[in-house]
Amino acid sequence: MKTRDIKTELQKLIGQETDMGILQAIYTILLKTGLNPALKEKLTIRAMKSEEDIKANRVFSKEEVIRRTNR
Repeated sequence: MKTRDIKTELQKLIGQETDMGILQAIYTILLKTGLNPALKEKLTIRAMKSEEDIKANRVFSKEEVIRRTNR
């Protein structure tokens, strides 16, 4: 994915987002301009993938998270 494509997709996703927590997380990531550009891109891509997972209902319940983290 090229930079232009990522920016276009981010604008679309941010425009559709209603969860203030997600918007705040994206805002914080973008404010951290001191981050390595490769790391910044990786984090942005992860955030976009997470957003797609949430919209597709590919999420874990609280109980599943507890079970998975208490191994």
